[in-house]
Amino acid sequence: MDIVRAGDSDAPLLVLAHGAGAGSGHPWMKKVARELAGRGVSVVTFDFPYITGKRRVPDRGPVLEGAFQSAWVEGLKLAASAGTRPRAFFAGGKSMGGRIASQLAARGGFPPGLRGLIFFGYPLHPPGKAEQRRDAHLPNVDVPMLFMHGTRDPFGSSDEFADLLTRLPNADIYSVEGGDHSLMTPKRSSDPAAFDHALDAAAAWIHRTAERRASDGDPAR
Repeated sequence: MDIVRAGDSDAPLLVLAHGAGAGSGHPWMKKVARELAGRGVSVVTFDFPYITGKRRVPDRGPVLEGAFQSAWVEGLKLAASAGTRPRAFFAGGKSMGGRIASQLAARGGFPPGLRGLIFFGYPLHPPGKAEQRRDAHLPNVDVPMLFMHGTRDPFGSSDEFADLLTRLPNADIYSVEGGDHSLMTPKRSSDPAAFDHALDAAAAWIHRTAERRASDGDPAR
């Protein structure tokens, strides 16, 4: 487990889980944590048990959810020991990590105080298997959600996500034009800074959601 601190001690804190294919040490994860910290969001990352056990196949859902729940508790302790006093707490992840965060939130597995969830490439269904949806639990999530979506993502089309959001009144989406499942665009993209712009949007949403909930009189602040 690691933390990348933002400059302000009261910066919002995001506990960010990795995807199925690589752990928290992957360059994508390190870049996102570093860049979000530079945008005023402290980030805690961790590895699921199958990664620490050097196994290639992810654990079953209940094990992953339990690991995320434990990482949340330990991550908040790590943040406190690092001298931070976050004014708001968020959870999320890349692909599978985000899905596990949503499943945990849907069953009330996070303690009071969770302000929102952010998904970097939510795996709405396996590629080429649109009938195997992974969204039945999402209406049970009672905190704001942000889907960071690449328009070339084979795990869910833009149309599918647009339809999904009509049933999730507390959810927003940020689309990266030409982005893949990791929100990365081709080298010849018309916007070579698209990923940086996506991180700008992610950080802005976190800050905006933190302040909106605080102004509503959220007792967790």
